Amino acid sequence: MIIENSLPVLLSRLDFAWITTMHILWTPLTIGMSWLLFFLEIAWLRTGDERWYKLNRFFEKIFIINFGAGVATGVTMEMAFGILYGPFSQAAGPFFGNILGFETITAFMYEAGFIGLMVFGWGKVSKGMHAFATFNVGLSSSLSAMWILVANSWMQTPNGVVLKDGLFQVENWWHAILNDNFIWGFPHMWVATVELSLFVMAGVSAWFILKNRNADLFTKMLKPTLLALLIVTPIQIFIGDSVGKDVADTQPTSLAAMEGHYHTYLPDGKPNTSWNLIAIPNANNDGNLFQISIPHVLSLLETHTWDGVVKGMDQFAPEDRPDVWVPFYSFRVMVAIGFFLFFVALWGNWLRLRGKLSAESLRKSPWFLRAVIFSAFLPYLAIWTGWWVREIGRQPWVVYGQMRTYQGVSHMSVAQEVIWFAGYIVFELLVWAGAWYFFARVIAKGVDGIAPSDQLFHHGEEGDAHAGGGHAQASFAKPMLKAER
Repeated sequence: MIIENSLPVLLSRLDFAWITTMHILWTPLTIGMSWLLFFLEIAWLRTGDERWYKLNRFFEKIFIINFGAGVATGVTMEMAFGILYGPFSQAAGPFFGNILGFETITAFMYEAGFIGLMVFGWGKVSKGMHAFATFNVGLSSSLSAMWILVANSWMQTPNGVVLKDGLFQVENWWHAILNDNFIWGFPHMWVATVELSLFVMAGVSAWFILKNRNADLFTKMLKPTLLALLIVTPIQIFIGDSVGKDVADTQPTSLAAMEGHYHTYLPDGKPNTSWNLIAIPNANNDGNLFQISIPHVLSLLETHTWDGVVKGMDQFAPEDRPDVWVPFYSFRVMVAIGFFLFFVALWGNWLRLRGKLSAESLRKSPWFLRAVIFSAFLPYLAIWTGWWVREIGRQPWVVYGQMRTYQGVSHMSVAQEVIWFAGYIVFELLVWAGAWYFFARVIAKGVDGIAPSDQLFHHGEEGDAHAGGGHAQASFAKPMLKAER
C-alpha cells in the first residue's frame, strides 16, 4: 500500500507537474493565435492591403512551430495518465475517458483536417476557402480547450457522478460536463489564450520596431493589438475575480491556501477579514510565522462585504489541507501580472491618443517597446502560476473530496519513478530547444521571402486553371472516333 506522503507519491506529482507545465507552454498560443490569424486574413480580404497578408504569413510560421511542440508534449501527457496515475485513470474512465474521446473526435481530428488546408492551402484553394479553414482551426482548437477544461474542472468539482465499486459512474452527464468549476474556469483559460497571443504578437512587433526592421509594417500590427488588449486585459481581471468567488464556494481549502488564511475568526470572535500580502506558513501548516495583512480586503474580495466570513484552514482536518507556499505566492504572481499587463495596454493606448504610436516616435522613446517585449513573456508565467494554484490547491485530492492523490497514483518503485521522470525531462527539454531554434530562425528571417499574394492567387482570381491558381475550371474531353485517332 502506498502511504499518502511517501516519496513515490511526491515523485508522481512532480513528474506530472513537469509534464503539464511544459505542455501548457505551447497549447494556449495555438488556441488564441488561430483566431488572430483568422482576423488578419479577414482584414486582408476586406481591404486588399498586402501588409495584412504578410503579417498573417509571418505569424503563421510561429503558430506552426508552436502547434508541433504542443502535439509532441501532448502525447507524453496522455502517456503519463496511464503510467503515473493508473488507478485514477481506471476509476475515472467512465467519465474521463469519454470526455477525452469527445475531444479527440470533435476537436483534435476536426482541427487536424483544417490545419492542413490552412498551412498548405495557400494558392491551392480559393481565398474564401482558406479563410474558412483558418476559422475552423480556431473553432476546433477552442473546442479542444473546452473538453480539456471539462475534464480538469470535473476533478475540481466532481458533479454528476457517484463513486461506486471503485468507478466514477455518471448519473447526470449535463451536471458532470457543466460542473461548477467549468462555468468560470473555461472562460478564464480561453481569455488567457487570447491575451497571451495578443501580447506575443505585440512583443514580436515591438522587437522589430526597436530593431528598425520593417518597422512600419509591424507598427501596423501593434496598433490594433494594443487596442484589443485594452478590452481583453480588464475582462480577464473580472473573470479571475469571479473564479476566486467560485473557488471560495466549491473548494474552500484551495482558497484558504491561496490566501494563507488559517483562522476563520479572530480571538475576539469577529470574522478574520484580513488579506495577507506576504505570509510565511509554519511547519505544521496551521498558522503563519509572519504575515503582512490588510484588514477587510479578503472579505471584500471574496464576499463583497465589509465583514463577511471566509473559511480558513482551521475549518478543515489537518490531513485535508493543501500546502500553502506554492498556491499563495503563485496566486500573487498571477494577479500582479494581470494588473501589469492592463497597465501596459493603458500605456500603449495613451500613446495612441497622443499620436506617439508611430515607429519613429516609439524608437525615440524605446521604454514602451521594451515593456511590450518583456510583457510577451509574462502571460506564460501567469498561465503557469495559475495552473499551479489550480492543481496544488486541490491537494491532497486527485478528485476533490472523493479520491485522494495517493489512491490514484500507480504502484511504482522509486527507481521506476526516477527513470520516467528523467526521460520526460529530457524529452520536454529537447522539444523546447527545438522549438526555440526554429523560432529564432523565423524571427531572424522576418517577412523576407514571403511571396506576394498575387503570385499565389493571381491566376485563380482571373479564372485561370493553372496549377496553384486557387480555382480549377472543369474541362471536358471531346470523344474521338476511331478515324480521328
